[in-house]
This record gives sequence, structure tokens and C-alpha cells, in this order.
Amino acid sequence: MKRFTAILTAAVSALTLCSCSTPPSSEPLSMTGVFFDTIVSIDIWNGTQEILDHCEELCSTYEQMFSATIETSEISQINNAGGQAVDVSEETADLIRLGIKYGEISDGAFDITIAPASSLWNFTDNEEKVLPDKEKLAEAVSHIDYRCVEVTGTSVRLTDPEAQIDLGGIAKGYIADQLKQYLKSEGIEHALIDLGGNILTVGGRYDGTPFRIGLQKPFADNGTAIATLELTDQSAVSSGNSERYFEKDGIIYHHILDPDTGMPVQNNLFQVTIISDSSADGDALSTSCYALGLEKGMELIKSIEGTEAIFITDDYEIITTSDSLPISY
Repeated sequence: MKRFTAILTAAVSALTLCSCSTPPSSEPLSMTGVFFDTIVSIDIWNGTQEILDHCEELCSTYEQMFSATIETSEISQINNAGGQAVDVSEETADLIRLGIKYGEISDGAFDITIAPASSLWNFTDNEEKVLPDKEKLAEAVSHIDYRCVEVTGTSVRLTDPEAQIDLGGIAKGYIADQLKQYLKSEGIEHALIDLGGNILTVGGRYDGTPFRIGLQKPFADNGTAIATLELTDQSAVSSGNSERYFEKDGIIYHHILDPDTGMPVQNNLFQVTIISDSSADGDALSTSCYALGLEKGMELIKSIEGTEAIFITDDYEIITTSDSLPISY
């Protein structure tokens, strides 16, 4: 374990690309769109516009499957079925299974049935900084339990009819993985996929060097990087309390909720970044490790081969799970 103390005072929890320019002889093709309420961008080298167009179509298709706010989505159909089984696509069934797996791995710190509680919070336009009603929140928490989700083949049912699924903590990572798989099937060897800060790379940069990814300072409003990662054919995903939040009476209320209370997790962490081969794994693990806290989060990552983590504490200390991480400050 490596410890660093950053002499910094504020930060934004996200990942951004730094110094990603390519040699003049090979400029990337790029697409940008808005899906899953976030900005999606993809850069590819030695590809075609048709490939990027298909990537955009894939994003739209997956949004229609996985969104909990689109009434016709497969997730909404499950949530509105009153406990009856719903037939879904293989992709939705696989993603739900993966969410259940991470519920088990994290001992419930990551829970895809968090929706009854998360729906009571407003972290986007809550100018009056209103907290949820305590009784309503307690009732919502009683319906949070990933173990009430049954998946048989492509049939999904909630054994608690009042439970609801929200795949927001894992869907972007899963979609990034699917985009990477498609790009590689089309012969793309160099690409950068960014789903709202979920970064996934195909190979390295066109000149043979790694992509350089800036890890932004939590709560900074100017995009300042607290550290820089080098990534080749890997994913980096961050979760923290400065992504969606409001402050009231000196307390930060943010979108990572404790499934046991429905309240934002309160610990000594600002942010967790996971480096892994799979972006879906990184997505779920970043939330899990933030919710578990530093000690238990470190234990979890060290038990998973090929996965590393960067923890930023509330005094801006940077703690990594390995001395060999390609990170600079």
C-alpha cells in the first residue's frame, strides 16, 4: 500500500483525458451524444463513420433497455409488474445477474434495488436542499434487498412487489464494455470510450504510448487534476461524494446511499477510483468500495485479481492498493 499526502484543498470526482493528442498523421474520428443523462464520447483511430454511427445506435438501444426512468424500458417493465415475472433481453438479464453478484461480493453495500430510496432524493435541482421525509425513507428502505431479485434464464421477477431495480451503478460500465467488444470486432485497435467519466480504452494511443487520464480533484470547480493515470486496454471508473450532491447545515448529502438507511454514506472518503479490465466491474466496485469505506474497500480490492484502487480521503490523502500503479502526481 502506498500513501501520498496531496497539498490540495478542493476537488471534482471524475476522470478526464489528459494529453491524448495523436501524431498529426492520424487524427481520430469522434462522436459525442447524450445518453443515460450524461455525455458520451468515443474516439477511434483507423475507423469509419459507420462504426461510430453503430456505437451511437448501441448506446440508444441499451438506454431503452436499462433506464429506470423510461416507461417502456425493460427495467421499468420489471419494476411495474407487481411481482410478476417479465421476459427481458439476454443483455438485461446478464446485467441484473452481474448486479446481484456485486451485491453478494460487497455484502449488500452495492444493491441494485436501491431505487425506492434514491427516488426520494433530489441531487440535481434541489435549490431548497430538502431532505426526504423520514417515514417515507424508512418505508423505502424496507424494500431494498438485492436478494429479492430472481433471474431464471431471461425471466426476471421481484419477490417483493414494492422493490424496484436501478442499474445506474453498473449500467454505464457494462455498456462501455459492449462498445469496446464491438469496436474490437470491427478491427479497431486504438480507441477511447468515455461514458460520463467511465473511461475505457481499446489498446493505447496510436503512437504506442498509454492514454493519460486525469483524476480530477474532488469538489474543484476548475477541472484540476489531483493525479494522472496511464491506461492501456483498461478501464478507470470513479465514484465519490462530489459527483451529485448538495450541502445543508455543513453536511454533504450525495447520491451514494447506504442501503440500510437510505441516507448518503458518511465516511472519511471523498472518492474511489477502480482500475480494471472490465468497466462494469470497475463501475460496481467503485460504488461498493466507497460505501464500504477505506479499510473494507481495500480488503475487497486485494481479494480480486487484476484490479487496483485509488482512494482519496477527506483530507486529500491518496492511498493506492499497489506500488506499481502507473500514476503520477
